[in-house]
Amino acid sequence: MSQRHRRIEAIPLPREELRAHAHNERHRIHSELHLIIEQVQHGVEPDDIEEPSANWKPLHHHNPQISIQRSRGENFKHWKAKSWKRRKAMRRARIAQISEV
Repeated sequence: MSQRHRRIEAIPLPREELRAHAHNERHRIHSELHLIIEQVQHGVEPDDIEEPSANWKPLHHHNPQISIQRSRGENFKHWKAKSWKRRKAMRRARIAQISEV
């Protein structure tokens, strides 16, 4: 696929690094939740404890324009579009017309 439409200033991280970041973030949140459970079991009031939140998110979570562009491309299936079916029928009709002659 062509790379000419990619913006140079917003080069994404390699997939391995993104997955590593996400894994580390999930592990950190899980560990903090475990510590919260330990604190609650030892008598600390649940209302006094602050819940962990995500400190790192992928780039498309920060920029809504990028997330919109990516979500459009992933879900669209051209063969399910009516125009594709119509073109397919028109091509079949044209080929049938040519083959009759």
